[in-house]
Amino acid sequence: MEIKEFLLPDAVRIDLKVTSKKQALQEMAKTAQALTGANEREILNVLIERERLGTTGVGQGVAIPHGKLGALDQLSAVFARLESPIDFDSIDDEFVDLIFLLLAPLSPEHVHLKALAKISRLLRSKLMCAKLRGSTSADAIYALLVAPTEDDNDA
Repeated sequence: MEIKEFLLPDAVRIDLKVTSKKQALQEMAKTAQALTGANEREILNVLIERERLGTTGVGQGVAIPHGKLGALDQLSAVFARLESPIDFDSIDDEFVDLIFLLLAPLSPEHVHLKALAKISRLLRSKLMCAKLRGSTSADAIYALLVAPTEDDNDA
């Protein structure tokens, strides 16, 4: 599975200005609505409900909020680099500045788990995160995110 299968160029937000976890999720839900047509409030509710189960702040300044929506028929993602890091209740207590949101349909297939694993492997790389933080444009960030990696043959 490749990230370009569920992340569109228009889904990359650069230097997003937010001051809280909730505000970040709201802004990303707006972007997801524009891309998918799903209801912004439903998207936000799914994300908040998932955060209640446990933080999606995975450490090293990265969060991967995710959820399932009945309104979707395929995976959809939004990536944001924040202007300033925010408290995301991360497992390592570090503030977050890179957020990769994944939305999946309700279907029983576990394709969303493969996508989450792919995103997690990508953002576990300190080098990749440094490149994402140092990029000067949304196009450059998109190119980094969708570049083929060694595990692209694991589908």
